[in-house]
Amino acid sequence: MRLVFAGTPAVAVVCLDALLESGHDVVAVVTRPDARAGRGRLIAPSPVAERATAAGLEVLRPARPADPEFLARLREIGPDCCPVTAYGALLPQAALDIPAHGWVNLHFSVLPAWRGAAPVQHAILHGDDVTGATTFRIVRELDAGPVYGVLTEPIRATDTAADLLGRLAVAGAELLVATLDGIESGQLEARPQPADGVSLAPKLSPADAQVRWELPAIAVDRLIRACTPAPGAWTLLDGSRVKLGPVRLAAPLDGRLGPGELTVTRDRLLVGTGTTPVELGDVQPDGKRQMGAAEWARGLRPGRGPAVFG
Repeated sequence: MRLVFAGTPAVAVVCLDALLESGHDVVAVVTRPDARAGRGRLIAPSPVAERATAAGLEVLRPARPADPEFLARLREIGPDCCPVTAYGALLPQAALDIPAHGWVNLHFSVLPAWRGAAPVQHAILHGDDVTGATTFRIVRELDAGPVYGVLTEPIRATDTAADLLGRLAVAGAELLVATLDGIESGQLEARPQPADGVSLAPKLSPADAQVRWELPAIAVDRLIRACTPAPGAWTLLDGSRVKLGPVRLAAPLDGRLGPGELTVTRDRLLVGTGTTPVELGDVQPDGKRQMGAAEWARGLRPGRGPAVFG
């Protein structure tokens, strides 16, 4: 089939590469406009735009997918289907109607669970044992279209959002190619999603990523892993923000630590929660480099009383 691929972040590049290696003809990509990125906050193309340019593909960067110029160019290209992975913008009906086989999205959950922008993060945050990926035809309602294919993937006890998304991207790219093969051959038919089991996965904000130390240790662990690498879990110490990497659950101490209270035991830095302590891994104080928690603890100069995260 003649394809126009839509995607923006690095995870979508995995799918673009799989499509370029398939028997389908990728003629262009749609991606978000160039934006500020990196520590220098310089204007840069999206990872998908960079990969598409390297492959000699036409790159469409509409400010809004409803822009008349974009819709006119898409009609001129005449794709049979538009596969999508993490594009990042809502598609109007005028765009959905252009390809004969519609827009086929690869979504990183087993729908109808975790519809929305952050399915992987919410699966970890809520303690799911299994997640997966789904290919479906896009309709106007968010992630509610009929399903072509599904795969499942166990969530490991130490998975961060980056770890889990990396595995889902590779397996999901294979699912997306297989879905397009089935659509082209006429052997694959989309089926409506179940009416029950719908859950929503809105984007996690930096405010959502602040650790609440009064929660049980397992909830603290899940939040930090779900927010790694973005938006990045954090806490406060003496009014300054400290970014936190994944933690490890620790055995109870003889003397109980209060929520957020820090103590150094040999080469470990422990923090109290609503239940048992957690052991900090990497930390990044505001304006400084990332470092191991034990190294950071050696430089702590708390005020009167024990150091406590807020």
